[in-house]
Amino acid sequence: MGFMSQPRLLLADDNAETAELLCGLLQPEFDVIEQVRDGHALVNACERLSPDVIVSDISMPGLDGITAAKVILHKNPTARIVFVTVHCEPIMVERGFEAGALAYVLKCAAGDELIGAVRSAMRGERYVSQWSGFSRTS
Repeated sequence: MGFMSQPRLLLADDNAETAELLCGLLQPEFDVIEQVRDGHALVNACERLSPDVIVSDISMPGLDGITAAKVILHKNPTARIVFVTVHCEPIMVERGFEAGALAYVLKCAAGDELIGAVRSAMRGERYVSQWSGFSRTS
């Protein structure tokens, strides 16, 4: 696979250390074109860069990931969003999918699951972290 054919990925996480870790996981498979630290920057970067896939935290300053996802999808219904978060409550997973995200991965499981979740999202398929209490069938 040529270097140019790597999917372009936008990463949003307000924690620099976490962002670095996620970037390290994603870099071999994807072209991480930009990292942003909050929801407003995420919305702006999406408009500017039109990434193939967005990997975003939920808890971020200014505009949280769920709100940002709604804004992004309103402007670009084909955007593919993967949430990576510490929130494992089923209600948060539900809110993530309601907002239009395709995948929901817990940070504790990102090492095992994130690449697969991003690939699923790129195919337009849903992915739920197996560590969440969310039933995969619903």
